[in-house]
Amino acid sequence: MAKARTLVGLDVHAAKVVAAILDAETGELRFQRLGGETEPVVRLLSSLAGPVRASYEAGPTGYGLARALGCAGVDCVVAAPGKIPRGPTEKVKTDRRDAEHLVRLLLAGKLHPVRVPDPAEEALRDLVRAREDIRGDLMRARHRLSKLLLRHDVRFEGRAWTERHRAWLAGVDLGEQAAQATLTDYRGAVEALLHRKAELERQIAAAIPGSPWAREVGLLRCLRGIDTLTAVGLCAEIGDFARFAKAGRLMSYLGLVPSEHSSGESRRLGSITRSGSRHARRLLVEAAWHYRAQPRVGPEIARRQEGQPPEAVAIAWSAQRRLHRVWSRMQRKGKRRTLIAVATARELAGFCWSIAQLE
Repeated sequence: MAKARTLVGLDVHAAKVVAAILDAETGELRFQRLGGETEPVVRLLSSLAGPVRASYEAGPTGYGLARALGCAGVDCVVAAPGKIPRGPTEKVKTDRRDAEHLVRLLLAGKLHPVRVPDPAEEALRDLVRAREDIRGDLMRARHRLSKLLLRHDVRFEGRAWTERHRAWLAGVDLGEQAAQATLTDYRGAVEALLHRKAELERQIAAAIPGSPWAREVGLLRCLRGIDTLTAVGLCAEIGDFARFAKAGRLMSYLGLVPSEHSSGESRRLGSITRSGSRHARRLLVEAAWHYRAQPRVGPEIARRQEGQPPEAVAIAWSAQRRLHRVWSRMQRKGKRRTLIAVATARELAGFCWSIAQLE
């Protein structure tokens, strides 16, 4: 794009938008306050002397404003909030200051843009995240029920939350009417969440063939430990794998690389950075546990690999061999299994990047 004549920093909220408008030629800075609707903001920026370049922080207001500005011919940078530099002595925070800070960083080229998904990608990502929310709600609901039973010294011998366990729960009698009512309510909450979770999983599976990630999901399913829900979850959180020039950048984006504290001759590595998507990181760590077992292609993996490119199958087999060696070597050194799983997940992210690059 040509050099911008007008730069605009937008502090965007649900009910209002504060715009800091900088004329790059004269250096004049002025402010304007607008409502939270998208249309007035687009109309204002379209009326400015062009070319116009704008920026706002990624947040709960989403990407609708960025898409609308793009359609109006305004270049818009959606900035990553965690990478916006802030001075240690800045103790006053106002909407006006935030907008001015954004426009000056935009002028200096110091903003890190996030990728703006198209509406189809964002819709599927919302569906995947809704399923993730229900998974967390279900876990909490089950904990409440199990702790209620524990307080009444009612125990189940066997694996929890199987069909046998659910049938056993239906016959539990706590004696007191109030306690029994609580148990019934907790059981109803668990059953309702299970139904909602199954319905969302059905919707996700039905949406994949027509989604922008249909090819990537098929390729990722070739890897051990990654089936449909994990594959679509990774695609929804990562987006375009090709935007990472190498596997290490994807690992860093997902927060799976060690933190570092170095000064002078001293260099110390710490725990992983945990930046980026927590959902994608959890999916990879869960998948990493499958590489404890010896490499093999069972009937389920063979079914998932049917019709996929031979290169993808070869990468998946290479991943099995390498990641099992990583797991075995670290286990012999006496490392904790949770730490081994994270280290394996980091390398698995690299194989995901590699397999997603296939044409």
